[in-house]
This record gives sequence, structure tokens and C-alpha cells, in this order.
Amino acid sequence: MSSQPDLRVKLGPLDLKNPVITASGTFGYGREYKDIVDPNLLGGIILKGLSLKPRAGNPPPRIVETPCGMLNAIGLANMGLDAFMKQELPRLQTLDTAVIANIYGHSIDEYGELAAALKGVDGISAIEVNISCPNVERGGMAFGTDPDVSAEVTGKVVRNTDKPVIVKLSPNVKDIRIIAKAVEEAGAHALSLINTITGMAIDIETRAPKLANITGGLSGPAIRPVAIHMVYQAVQTVDIPVIGVGGIMDSRDALEFLIAGAHAVQVGTANFVAPRATLDILEGLKIFCRDNDVAQISELIGSLKIAE
Repeated sequence: MSSQPDLRVKLGPLDLKNPVITASGTFGYGREYKDIVDPNLLGGIILKGLSLKPRAGNPPPRIVETPCGMLNAIGLANMGLDAFMKQELPRLQTLDTAVIANIYGHSIDEYGELAAALKGVDGISAIEVNISCPNVERGGMAFGTDPDVSAEVTGKVVRNTDKPVIVKLSPNVKDIRIIAKAVEEAGAHALSLINTITGMAIDIETRAPKLANITGGLSGPAIRPVAIHMVYQAVQTVDIPVIGVGGIMDSRDALEFLIAGAHAVQVGTANFVAPRATLDILEGLKIFCRDNDVAQISELIGSLKIAE
């Protein structure tokens, strides 16, 4: 086909120009990559995790390279809501792409407060609710491993915002489908999965953990097969859109998630390895569609063929 393929996708009420989004915590607030990646070319950017008050995060060392990936125990370090509104929001309001705020709370009420603070704020297109971070001392994954609590957090955010709500799920659960269904029933407009898998690494010379936090979140290509499987499970379970996350390094990886049923993908660890990865993935999706006579990328979503 000679014409450009239509890469537009919908995440519930949220329209994206294409399915390529940056993952929270790997793209900062967008300005960190401004000389390398024009965020306006992407479907959206998900901002660094935001809490009510500033967080210093965990002590270093808090990043360790592993085979086919990395462990991180950043601990959701961020500037806090007030500084974000003053220092980052004005610039983000000038972007021509979906800007998604990722929020984190120590309590269910804190999630609600953050959602309420962003209600009606221009320049924020949607909220991603982090109930799944495995490297903080409280909250985070503790909320995301219990279906009732996951639903309670989701409901609180939905009631306190006028924006589409995306809930980011933890893979560190017995059955992702139970959590996905609970969150959907609580009013989420979309899901993103998976967050990192809990892991650790040991320095055999010192016999000490390589991370000061002892454990951290494993990301990168090592977790991609797990992520694809969980995305497939979630797609079969819920009616709301699913965003695939986990080890996406190139367009072929992204296509696996789309074919499994994801409506969009988030690119995370790849941003550290190849800062232009999102643009390369976007171009690769265009080429694949043209080469395979796919007029609309929506034709690929959920096109997995299962032998009967």
C-alpha cells in the first residue's frame, strides 16, 4: 500500500494518534528527552510517578543491570504535586499529544486527593494509577495484589476525577485476571500491564545485595513473555482496553502485544538503551502495516490466531 496507514487508537474515551506511549519513570517529564525525541510524534507520554509530597526515594545504589534487563529500586522519587504544577505543567500544556499523569499514594485517601487536585487541569489527558510498584515500603504493590483494595483505590480515583482512569497492574499476583476484573468493575477506563517483577541481585565478592533496598523491580526483555501472557489473559477477561508494557525494545515486540489484544504499548527500559526507541518503534509499525497491506492498525489488535 502506498498511503500512510492509520495508526489511531482509542483507550476508552481517550484518543491517541498512534499506539506508542512512554512508560512512567523512564521518560521523566518529557523535557529530559527533548533534544532526542519530539513527544508530539508519539501517541502519548506517561509522566514520572507523582505523589502529594516530594519523595527522595530509596538510597543508592538503586539500579543494577541484569541479563536481558535491569533491576530498579528508585522508590518513586519525585518533586511532589505542588512543584509539578508550578515547574512542569505549564510546558506540558503546550504539547500536542496525550499527557498522562501517573499517581501514587500511601493511602487510598491520598490517591483520591491527587486525583481531585488534577481534576479540570488543562494539559493532563488521563490518569494512570500506580497500584503496583514493587520497591516501596508501603502502598504500591500492597494495593495492587488484593482485588478488593485494588477496586477501592480505583473507585476513589474515578469518583474524584473528570479524566480517563488507567490502572497499572502488578504481575506479582496469583491470577492477574481477578485483579483486572475487580478494577474494571470499579470503573477503570483502561488497564496497563505489567509493572516490574520483584527480583534481586547479589555481589558475590562482598556477598551483599547489589541494591541498597535489597529487592527491586525487574524490567526489560527478560519479562516480555510474562507480560504478553498476562496481557492476553486480561484481554480475554475484561471489556476495557489494555495497554501492553514489558520489555518492548522494537516494533516486532510491540506488534506481539497488539496481536495479543493490547490497544497500545508503553516503552520503558528501551528508552535507557536506545533513547530514540519510541520513534524507531513507531516507524517500524508504519513499515509493517505498509508491507502487509494493513490500512488501519486497529486491524491488528487482537488478531491472534489460535488453532482449534
